[in-house]
Amino acid sequence: MNRIAAIVAGVLVALMLASSMLFVVDQRQFAAVYALGEIKEVITEPGLHGKLPPPFQNVVLLDRRVQTLDSAESRPIFTAEKKSLVIDWLIKWRITEPRQFIRNSGADIRNVENRLSPIVQAAFNEEVTKRTVIAVLATEREKVMNDVQKRLADEAKQFGIEVVDVRIKRVDFASDITEAVYRRMESERKRVANEARSTGAAEGEKIKADADRQREVIVSEAYRDAQKVMGEGDAQASALYAEAFGRDPQFAQFYRSLTAYRTSFKSKSDVMVVDPSSDFFKAMRGAGPAPAAPARK
Repeated sequence: MNRIAAIVAGVLVALMLASSMLFVVDQRQFAAVYALGEIKEVITEPGLHGKLPPPFQNVVLLDRRVQTLDSAESRPIFTAEKKSLVIDWLIKWRITEPRQFIRNSGADIRNVENRLSPIVQAAFNEEVTKRTVIAVLATEREKVMNDVQKRLADEAKQFGIEVVDVRIKRVDFASDITEAVYRRMESERKRVANEARSTGAAEGEKIKADADRQREVIVSEAYRDAQKVMGEGDAQASALYAEAFGRDPQFAQFYRSLTAYRTSFKSKSDVMVVDPSSDFFKAMRGAGPAPAAPARK
């Protein structure tokens, strides 16, 4: 029984010793093998690997994937126009030299990020101060990011990393001038609106004046045409009257008398004081002799 126990204990010790000597490197990792505090080997190939048992050798695993570093604190940056801008940025980086990375920052990624953040901010400061607000916001935004990435290339080598990408997430004015910018934008929009209203009012008056002119022209032409038609009608009527009355002058005289009566006695309240023997009542008297005029005294 003691022999069996000794065998089991030996097997367990052998398994523990083997497990301390074997380790797995994931494809997303680097493995740095330490021997007495110094880096003996850096393993970049994934798979099962061996080493001496502790304390002779230890293994530190590093993440080889792309990391993201965001701007922790937004600080104002002055442009070439002395305008204050606040820029939020991010960079993408990864470990390329594990030995240099460990020597410079240790095995903790947070150490390199704490040291890299002010370097990135300084690079943005240098690039933004050379440009105007419009350039940073629009025309040279891409160039600013590319130039910052180029500036960081040499600095990144000291950390054993590579900066893969640099991006500007947001650009805004500093809080002390934001209100002034908004007021200026509001004034500009009001000016444009007033110009549009003035232009619209002028166009409206122009259209109204043109419409009035066209109306006057149309009314004048219509009145001219109406007078012309009325004149032609009166001329034709006069010609017809003349022809008809020329055939029978006595009837013409009678017709004129009736027309005069109709015009004179249009209203029942009309009163006329006329000598009955006058020619005005000739049609009413017929062919008989006219009444004698009263004798004068």
